[in-house]
Amino acid sequence: MGIFSKIAQALKKTKENFSKKMYALFAGRALDDDFYDELEAILIGADVGVTAAEQIIEDFRDACYREKVKTPEQGRDLLKRIMTDAIDYEIAPYEYPLVILVAGVNGVGKTTALGKLAKYFTTKGKSVVMAAADTFRAAAAEQLEVWGERAGVRVIRHEEGSDPAAVVYDAIASAKAKNTDVVLIDTAGRLQNKKNLMNELAKINKVVGREYPDCDYRTYIVIDATTGQNALSQVEAFDEIIDMDGIILNKLDGTAKGGVVFAISAERELPVVFVGVGEGIDDLEEFDAESFIDALFE
Repeated sequence: MGIFSKIAQALKKTKENFSKKMYALFAGRALDDDFYDELEAILIGADVGVTAAEQIIEDFRDACYREKVKTPEQGRDLLKRIMTDAIDYEIAPYEYPLVILVAGVNGVGKTTALGKLAKYFTTKGKSVVMAAADTFRAAAAEQLEVWGERAGVRVIRHEEGSDPAAVVYDAIASAKAKNTDVVLIDTAGRLQNKKNLMNELAKINKVVGREYPDCDYRTYIVIDATTGQNALSQVEAFDEIIDMDGIILNKLDGTAKGGVVFAISAERELPVVFVGVGEGIDDLEEFDAESFIDALFE
């Protein structure tokens, strides 16, 4: 199954809530106030969010006037282009050695995403080590080791309750000793005690900066797409603790709220880098805005 078909399949539930309504909207309709009201309702119904929906409609109105749109087909194509531009970010190619820290609240699928990332990089011929730096949650390291075995990569772990930064230190030392290309760092997901989490992530950042100053360091937050607009508060909380570079959107296949991609982009200006499109270890895809919009409209 190709990338486009995987994304299209994952968006099945969102499409049911979106594409038929969008088709009916553009079926010979005049672009009057009723049209724009209905368009806004469709966008918000797909969990695009009020801020993003208003921005998309404003850009669409301006572009329709500027480009003298006359037919529904032209309007539909123009809207697709505007929606693509709204979530299309330039993401710098990875350089190696590469360190990726993965954050997010408990239950969003962080450890699963890390396992899939490990497989993603090994498929590209890169060597990988994973750091089990979530030392707070019971069985977190064991779960990561299961994914490590599936992906065929090493996992560095300490005992439960250990210092997460010490785990990261050992993982980086191991990576340097074995010339490993990629270090993937799992982290604790609790937000109840924000101060502890902030201190842990600050220490991990310090270790990465000190021990691996020449690495390409990226920080990603994992979001469960099924939470819809609630994902925004999670992104905001973690972005305050650690400056996030991007988002891994999990469980896209399980939601009718795929429009949350637009809400996050509008509110936080963070790119979606990867999307989870299924339960398998290979079901993690690089996010492509054009494929996403094409799948949404078809």
